[in-house]
Amino acid sequence: MALQHARSGVAVDLGTQDRQGGPLQTRALVKSDSFEAIQLQLAAGKQIAAHEVAGKFTLLCLEGSVVIGLEDRDVELASGQWIYFEGGVRHSVRAIEDSSLLLTIIF
Repeated sequence: MALQHARSGVAVDLGTQDRQGGPLQTRALVKSDSFEAIQLQLAAGKQIAAHEVAGKFTLLCLEGSVVIGLEDRDVELASGQWIYFEGGVRHSVRAIEDSSLLLTIIF
């Protein structure tokens, strides 16, 4: 099935998923020439390996908690916390508990 992206002016539910139905699902919400929004879902203990994003980006922890691994330190991000990064920052993301994040990348 093709992935449905958000449409202008239409609300999108980013609430908690029913975890009894299977694995957490990451989903692309919208991608345009100027930005991309993705809801990341990470199960406890899972990690996104170190990488870089060319554009500036933000992470909003909607649920759970994660550790953002930077070259010189780790930053814990808990539910309700938001963080901003300049482009080119090498980072990893590790879920401390089942977590949902809103990633926004500015091109």
